[in-house]
Amino acid sequence: MKIAKFLLFTVPLVAQDSFILRNVTIHPVTSADIVGGSIVVANGKIVELGAKVTASKSIKVIDGRGLHVYPGMINCATQMGLSEVTSVRESNDTNEIGEFLPQVRAVVAVNPDSEHIPVTRVNGITSSLVLPASLSETGRGAGTGPQSILRGQSAMIHLDGWNWEDMAISRNAGVLMRFPAIVTRRAAFGEGAIGTPIPYNEAKKTYETELKKVEEFFDSAKHYQAAKMAKAAGFKLNVQLDAMIPVLEGKVPLLIAAQKERTIRDAIAFAKKQNVKIILLDVTKPGKALDVIKQNNIPVVVGKPTSLPEDEDDPYDASYSLPGQLYKAGIKFAFGTYDNQFARNLPYEAAFAVAYGLPYEEALKALTIGAAEIFGVSNEIGSIEKGKSADFVVTDGDPLEVRTQVKMLFIRGKNVSLETKQTRLYEKYMNRK
Repeated sequence: MKIAKFLLFTVPLVAQDSFILRNVTIHPVTSADIVGGSIVVANGKIVELGAKVTASKSIKVIDGRGLHVYPGMINCATQMGLSEVTSVRESNDTNEIGEFLPQVRAVVAVNPDSEHIPVTRVNGITSSLVLPASLSETGRGAGTGPQSILRGQSAMIHLDGWNWEDMAISRNAGVLMRFPAIVTRRAAFGEGAIGTPIPYNEAKKTYETELKKVEEFFDSAKHYQAAKMAKAAGFKLNVQLDAMIPVLEGKVPLLIAAQKERTIRDAIAFAKKQNVKIILLDVTKPGKALDVIKQNNIPVVVGKPTSLPEDEDDPYDASYSLPGQLYKAGIKFAFGTYDNQFARNLPYEAAFAVAYGLPYEEALKALTIGAAEIFGVSNEIGSIEKGKSADFVVTDGDPLEVRTQVKMLFIRGKNVSLETKQTRLYEKYMNRK
């Protein structure tokens, strides 16, 4: 392990909400570890860090002797703040109706008082990508009936804030898309049989019909974009098509749920044809498409490495070893749990991948700076660096280890409470008379 050289900085000014965290081992992720280091925070930002930092005597001092500091982790696939109890319809705000909904914004519906948020962040996760719908609602294991194709705008948020505006890091981090696929069954292995298999000819016809709809919608969006730029006579605002302009301009990626090789290849070919950027979600069986993903420099957000194999004749470690395969192929990737109830287990999912071939350092990067780079927010979060948001977790050991305890958690420089619904219930029943 490389250790940073001795550094000396002076922080003469005392800013609002400033403090210095001393005597900790800092793991910046983007540079060498700093043993016995200090971090100075002011106004929610990291002002300085190093092996020896001096600051004003009036600044608040937090002694973290013997503890470790890591960047806050990022869960790149949740419905955080949108879905509370999946079986209770009234507690879910992910059920917009329609096939093409690029104008729907997940961020404005985030409930900062969701019980999932403190439970998730207490495990060292300080940010989350909020998808406007679960992948099951966008057609994973699709059954009969119309399925949503463009589901809305995803958002990257801090897991602390008074309202959604406080929490937002990126209000539009990508438009969620279910790419049409030939689906001949309604459930994957381990999910339970649902209905009867769909005949191949019928599934293919559905696929071709949906793909044609998608191409027609993109054509309409391009015509609308041209008319708006030309200030054509009689031009009228269309919020649905207007929301597609950042996608067509390459400013916002499509987040395409594509599990298997054929769908992955089709999605990449479509993106090249439409000249748009994409990020692949929930990749489970890329097969030989790994080469195509690498050639086109497309990032991937993998699902849970602890998932069951996709098919009954798959190797038992198909999910466990996928992150390692992506790394060896040179593909940038991040982790997502695709749920809320188990979002806190994100570091342990990455740890499973380490046990099956993924280097530890790469797992940590995929949870932090790698995830931030994929979604274009690495200038603000993802590592412990001067000028970045003070999002970091203080632990007594490796955050990927189950036995490690989180001692303190900071989001934008705020020392966030580690209280959760579970701790409140524990205290309630331990203290009963």
